[in-house]
Amino acid sequence: MIDLKSLTIEKAHEAMNSKEYTARELVGEYLKAIEERNRELNVFLEVFDDVLIQADRADKKFQDGTATLMTGIPVAIKDNILFSGHTVSAGSKILENYKATYDAFVIKKLKDVGAIIIGRTNMDEFAMGVSTENSAYGVTKNPHDINRVPGGSSGGSTAAIAINGALVALGSDTGGSCRQPAAFCGVVGFKPTYGSVSRHGLISMGSSLDVIGSIGKNVADVEILFNTIRGLNDMDSTSISENFFEKRVNKKIIIGIPRDILQTGVDERILTNFNETIKKLEKFGCEIKDIELPYVKYTVPSYYIVTPAEVSANMSRYDGIKYGQSLEGENLRDVYMKSRGVGFGVEVRRRILIGTYVLSHGYYDAYYNKATLIRDLIKNDFKKAFEKVDLILTPTTTGPAFKIGEKVSDPVKMYLEDIFTAPANMTGLPAISVPSGFVEEDGKQLPLGIQFIAPHGREELLFDIGKKFEKIRAN
Repeated sequence: MIDLKSLTIEKAHEAMNSKEYTARELVGEYLKAIEERNRELNVFLEVFDDVLIQADRADKKFQDGTATLMTGIPVAIKDNILFSGHTVSAGSKILENYKATYDAFVIKKLKDVGAIIIGRTNMDEFAMGVSTENSAYGVTKNPHDINRVPGGSSGGSTAAIAINGALVALGSDTGGSCRQPAAFCGVVGFKPTYGSVSRHGLISMGSSLDVIGSIGKNVADVEILFNTIRGLNDMDSTSISENFFEKRVNKKIIIGIPRDILQTGVDERILTNFNETIKKLEKFGCEIKDIELPYVKYTVPSYYIVTPAEVSANMSRYDGIKYGQSLEGENLRDVYMKSRGVGFGVEVRRRILIGTYVLSHGYYDAYYNKATLIRDLIKNDFKKAFEKVDLILTPTTTGPAFKIGEKVSDPVKMYLEDIFTAPANMTGLPAISVPSGFVEEDGKQLPLGIQFIAPHGREELLFDIGKKFEKIRAN
């Protein structure tokens, strides 16, 4: 029997390379884990029926000597990433039973190295949400407490790692959708520099914010997955080349603490855990420096103008004509109304309405233009801060995982979940959430996470500090 809890990509690769077990046997263990818990938690919407065929292809690579580090590694993918010939619904009824006609860039990269794409995970509809309660296919439950949310919108992908349903997973991150659920589920969630991983084949939500992120049990696995899927893509004008990334060794890491954004609305237990983290980093030799980010407090209001505006534009393609669900009507307008009215859930409709309003004549300057100006000011805050520090540290979330249904009727409370994570998306900066401890609530141990943010192209700094912090916690 394979110990999935302590398994890493490197360990799995060594074991398959030395014929200790095959890729088929490895994926079989993950399929058992999914079978045991998926019915209760609703993590996977589908386990792909060609998983064993993929495993046999991977085993051939080990036999002929062409296997690489990711060969035979089971990967879960969020239900908004296109995998040719397989269903992709973005958690929405409007795309129910829609089959992808081509591979996303990241899927092609994974197939090229012989990774096993095990299944698609549940998500908030079109990635709009922070709890995975907005899925048209039911709520995903937190593996640490089934009465609580796993976070969102990549709640299925993070929960998949927490239940050993895959070794690593892909999610999308538009305002914290890999990092926030990673903190709630006790795993590592990583958002790369905007453009470092091609969005080609990712179903769009907010095109200037969306990135494909990596999720795993440890930082090393997340780094390996990122290095596999990154790269320039001619089909994506926003993708960036390898030359953009800096690689230099920092003798002593200076970490900035923006205390001005930690003042209100944060659970005291989160602040206690955060302050304990700072002390651990200081003991490890990091220099801690207080910094100011004066405009970052306006991130959430500006984010929830920019994002719905982009949502309004991106959702216009789902019209009941081109693809997806189509309901009959008396005329073309009636087809549009019925298909979109039935196909879209409440949160998607809400954001379309907000976005259409802020883009409309007479309100564009008052809302959208001002939000983009604030976005520039937020970028400038970080630019100035990174002249003094190497990294910025914040909590990942304002509290531990909340109960299912607790915030669903209050959109503002839901939106404030993005307070620490959305700044990285508004600025395009890379960020990582690493498990930092637990709090007890209702007799359950609920995970917490801390977030490191780095300058553009300094992913290696995040991986370095993340690995160091894992060692600090282990000792």
